Amino acid sequence: MSKQSYFLFFLCLFFFIIKIISIRLTNFDLFADEAQYWLWSQRLDYGYYSKPPLLPWVIALVSFVLTTFQSAPMAAIAPRIVKAHWRRPFSRIAEIFCVAGSINVLFFIPLVWILPGLEDGRRSLWFYGELQNVQYMPQIISTIAIISLSICGLMLVWLSSSPDVAITKNQTTGIRKFLQTRLGSWWIGSSAQWFMLHHRLGILGAFYFMSLVAVHFTFSSDFCMALIPGWIDALFPVTHAHNSLQAGVSIVILTMFIMHKFGGYEKEIELDQFWGMGKLQFALCILWFWFWFSSFIIFWYGAKPAEQSVIELLISGPYLPVFIAVFCLNFFIPLCTMIWNPLRVSILGPTLIAVCVLIGTALDRIRLYVAAFSVSDQAPAHSLQNIPSAMSPSTYDVMIWIGGLSGCILVYLLATKVFPIMNIWEQKELLLYKYHKKFHRTEVLVLGKPE
Repeated sequence: MSKQSYFLFFLCLFFFIIKIISIRLTNFDLFADEAQYWLWSQRLDYGYYSKPPLLPWVIALVSFVLTTFQSAPMAAIAPRIVKAHWRRPFSRIAEIFCVAGSINVLFFIPLVWILPGLEDGRRSLWFYGELQNVQYMPQIISTIAIISLSICGLMLVWLSSSPDVAITKNQTTGIRKFLQTRLGSWWIGSSAQWFMLHHRLGILGAFYFMSLVAVHFTFSSDFCMALIPGWIDALFPVTHAHNSLQAGVSIVILTMFIMHKFGGYEKEIELDQFWGMGKLQFALCILWFWFWFSSFIIFWYGAKPAEQSVIELLISGPYLPVFIAVFCLNFFIPLCTMIWNPLRVSILGPTLIAVCVLIGTALDRIRLYVAAFSVSDQAPAHSLQNIPSAMSPSTYDVMIWIGGLSGCILVYLLATKVFPIMNIWEQKELLLYKYHKKFHRTEVLVLGKPE
């Protein structure tokens, strides 16, 4: 160390000692805001009172990533189970979202420390007082569920891309060659491996679907519904999971459009893919209304004070403009547009509806989770005593959302450097199952079913 560094070190040490002596010998009283913060520190709450609602917006971000990125692989899993050939060109596009969604585990880690234990007396699925469960049971189960989902997704994309990686590893250099060699060197293309591949993909897909539903069940119950006094809805976790399927299909359609328009895959991703996904999108939009109305009619018809307060908080109260936007973007606009064949049987039509659904899903997650964390001081009660005003986002909240989504997109783009974004072996397999045949005065496409 130089003489200047020694001088600065001892100068800082001197002022530090002076500070300690001053604190010991001087009797300062707390200012009003300092006393307020000290009182708040005695009992940690879910949200803030006078500061920007940072934590609820982070939780809403985690829920949105779970609803979109981690649910997108179902767009490839479900058609694969029913042997649909039209899903082959975009199956890898959907599966790579498993890699991008795994970053949600990092986003979830701070939430484990934010959510208090069950000793505060709030109602939950775990019956803390009756069954003598661990007070941190929500944190434990949710952590196990989301880690299991990420591991299952990574195994799914690794197994699906192994035949393609085994080919492309000889055509790359540097870090890409190293990673592809590690991931695909086990594949030799034997009959036993092909038999294993087809069956294991179905098994992993089923496990991924079960894990996805489990994560939505625990996360929506413990981080949203249990925090609002009087909100008891057996359909809400299922509704949360259904909304993720709708958003997952939408984000895959949007990615397909980008690859079709700007990625150079016009011949691989054609109208058939958008047409097939448009049918799923239309059905899921109708189911959105069914799930929402099934829960709403019970609360509205029952008209209990606790249930009416929940409706006022989430629907008719401070978040009414947000709910109207969600209702229009997730149901009304898709219903009024997708019923027309020229829009549904097109490339641009499903893409525009997908953008509407993604925006509506983001607003819906903000409405639910920010509202749930704004009633923290009333959580142990059985009904809401007062309805808090809506929490507006601060600059930090917006930047966290932009940074979080940008991080997921970055991971997706990096994953495409390792895993081919087009499923080569499934496309080649399709060539063996189809041929064009003369039928009277025209020519038709004949598709074979291997099973």
